[in-house]
Amino acid sequence: MNASACSFPIVCRVWKSSIGRKLIVALTGLVLVLFLAGHLAGNLVVFLGPKPFNDYAEFLHHFLHGAGVWGARLGLLAAVALHIAATVSLTAENKAARTAYAKETNIQASTSGRIMIWSGITILAFVIYHLMHFTLHLGNAYGGYQDELGRHDAWKMVIDGFSVWYVSAFYILAMTLLCSHLSHGVGAMFQTLGLRSKKSAPLVTAISKGYALFIWLGFISIPVAINFFGFGR
Repeated sequence: MNASACSFPIVCRVWKSSIGRKLIVALTGLVLVLFLAGHLAGNLVVFLGPKPFNDYAEFLHHFLHGAGVWGARLGLLAAVALHIAATVSLTAENKAARTAYAKETNIQASTSGRIMIWSGITILAFVIYHLMHFTLHLGNAYGGYQDELGRHDAWKMVIDGFSVWYVSAFYILAMTLLCSHLSHGVGAMFQTLGLRSKKSAPLVTAISKGYALFIWLGFISIPVAINFFGFGR
């Protein structure tokens, strides 16, 4: 990318720099980490029953006159795409250069670290599918569901959606890959932002793995409860 021919020279200079791209990976990763915690909290409202969950869904869809939820969705997709693009670019650059740093990183990388690109691409595909399934209602009739108050019955949509075994299986696979990604990525994010040292490394590792496990258990609890314990049926 030629910075002189770029419409946004500062952006292009940041992208041309490996440090700049690492910072992009870290900052978009932070956005996604915070989003996941908030999204999980909202999803778990499903266990409170139809009315609380539909109240929550209605609030989201009317926030900022409906623009808030779409802004969040588009922002999420942009963050995921930018995160993957910067990661792929850095990996290709390191592989081509064969620097000592790249070799050392390869030696020290965990299994989750080595598959981060592929897990990231799978997660992006899942996010797109998830939006098509539960937001755009492509290939299903969930958009016509209504509760007793005449609102969109988001609770029934979730129950029916995850009652399809292969949808739940894909969801659990995506969450497993996501949390494998997180267990490595959160620690890398701390390091890039200068928050990881030799002394704090064990704590950062514990936080990364603990956060990943918490997110994994939280998200898969819904399809597991529906398919194995008959929740909502």
